[in-house]
Amino acid sequence: MSKANPENVAALNSEQRATMNSISSNEKSENQTMPTTGRDSGYGTSAVNPKESLDQDNEDLKTLQKEADEQLESKSKKDLIFVSICCLMVSFGGFIFGWDTGTISGFVNQTDYVRRFGQTRSNGSHYLSNVRMGLLVSIFNVGAAIGGVMLARTGDMWGRRLGLITVVSIYTVGIVIQIASIDKWFQYFIGRIISGLGVGGIAVLAPMLISEVAPKQLRGTLVSCYQLMITLGIFLGYCSNFGTKNYSNSVQWRVPLGLSFAWALFMIGGMLMVPESPRYLVEVGRLEDAKRSLSKTNKVEVNSPFVTLEMEKFEASVEAERLAGTANWNELVTGRPAMFKRTVMGMMIQSLQQLTGANYFFYYGTTIFRAVGLEDSFETSIVLGVVNFVSTFFALYFVDHYGRRTCLLWGCVGMICCYVVYASVGVTRLWPNGQSQPSSKGAGNCMIVFACFFIFCFATTWAPIAYVVTSEIYPLRVRGKAISVATACNCMWGFLISFFTPFITGAINFYYGYVFMGCMVFAYFFVFFLVPETKGLTLEEVNEMYEEGVLPWKSASWVPPSRRDVDYNVEELKTDDRPAYKKIFSKNQSGNEGKPAFYKNIFSRNK
Repeated sequence: MSKANPENVAALNSEQRATMNSISSNEKSENQTMPTTGRDSGYGTSAVNPKESLDQDNEDLKTLQKEADEQLESKSKKDLIFVSICCLMVSFGGFIFGWDTGTISGFVNQTDYVRRFGQTRSNGSHYLSNVRMGLLVSIFNVGAAIGGVMLARTGDMWGRRLGLITVVSIYTVGIVIQIASIDKWFQYFIGRIISGLGVGGIAVLAPMLISEVAPKQLRGTLVSCYQLMITLGIFLGYCSNFGTKNYSNSVQWRVPLGLSFAWALFMIGGMLMVPESPRYLVEVGRLEDAKRSLSKTNKVEVNSPFVTLEMEKFEASVEAERLAGTANWNELVTGRPAMFKRTVMGMMIQSLQQLTGANYFFYYGTTIFRAVGLEDSFETSIVLGVVNFVSTFFALYFVDHYGRRTCLLWGCVGMICCYVVYASVGVTRLWPNGQSQPSSKGAGNCMIVFACFFIFCFATTWAPIAYVVTSEIYPLRVRGKAISVATACNCMWGFLISFFTPFITGAINFYYGYVFMGCMVFAYFFVFFLVPETKGLTLEEVNEMYEEGVLPWKSASWVPPSRRDVDYNVEELKTDDRPAYKKIFSKNQSGNEGKPAFYKNIFSRNK
């Protein structure tokens, strides 16, 4: 990495700039030489005032930013096809995750699977106890939590692409062990742990690579494709269960497992087409490769203003991080700006995604719908899979059009309403004459309808946007570590919910919905007061926003320093003395008079 230069300094936030200026001052005093300024194109080498030099560099940066923005705005949609395809290939890792979720929910109800891995009653019939079922379903999440923390390092050591190929290969090892299981449930159990390790690594590295490759105007949409692939995997997993349910042998579950190899090989092949993350390439000193990666994904020339600007930002950011020394896990708590807050926020967002209760339907969908009196619960689970998959397409539009905060907030509202109806009908109307008597068909149909409404609200908001938020809010220095911790929280809550759900539903039945409803009430206030809007910002600009201490509910009006005019006052976004209820329900102060505060993300953020 070359020594820090003035244009790199201009791209830094104020804290990084102070560090760089301090080093520059020390070098100047040691060498007793006058500083020079200017880009390679030249402003001369005569002695100038340092303040004037920095001001000039800031003006140069703004000019370059304007040229780069104009260049991006002039690009046609065809120019974004290549990077979109690349990101879809990376997001196929989500399909692998979804395929497991969709298939395991049917396996536990397949006769051959229960006969091989279940227990035997005194009358010779077979069954899966709540403990064994919970372990076989949920241990996958424990493996994913461990894999997210341990295997995500491969992305920092070998690059995002090779790291993804490695974790997908580990996933296939677990699949081999599961397919080879004959009648020992603990062998299948071990296979699920190992395949979970691979999926945990995928869950960290895939959104990370997409966020680092995707153009800022499409980043939210392309990261959301990871969730789209999860929903596609769930849906096709349901279909595979439906297609094999009439067999009486191991075809019921071995064929869907065998197809996992095809998905893994497809993703490994796709990784050979995808460019490496330019941010990673700059970090390891491969500057020319980074330029080519930026040029290829954005369909611009290597020496274009856009590539020049992005490279300056990347180099300046990496240089400042190197001056601070090697990153360690402590920086997730002690790092700046606001790393403890950002770490906790990512952990909570991923935890709350599980606490929406969506996997209550996905993991145990067939079991739930049998309880409401449906004759073929496999068919109903396919309906849920279709709703989930189709709804996620809306999310691809919502996330970059309305913003992250708005989608998360309205998602909470929608899911709360659905749970009120779903749980209330299940508790009061499903079994009018007691659980020992037939269930009410009308009540069951009502619950299915509101389950579908719930899936729509979840799939369009929290399902994809949790991954979007956690892929955007961390600096490059600790991004891998921070995302792995957040993903581990997601997986551990997935384990707890999937393991304990059979016990909880057995004890309180559909009162369980009120538990998730309460979690969504908490999530609404958490998002409003702690999650900033990152729509339309580069990853480096997100870091600058945290450095300036902008309040989350005013963050939609924040404009990066390189795009501000002389009348812009960032101080107004840092304070708010109003009571909490007025912050939520009063008129917006970001220039959208007459709009409630929770609408502001729809109408704000300069592009």
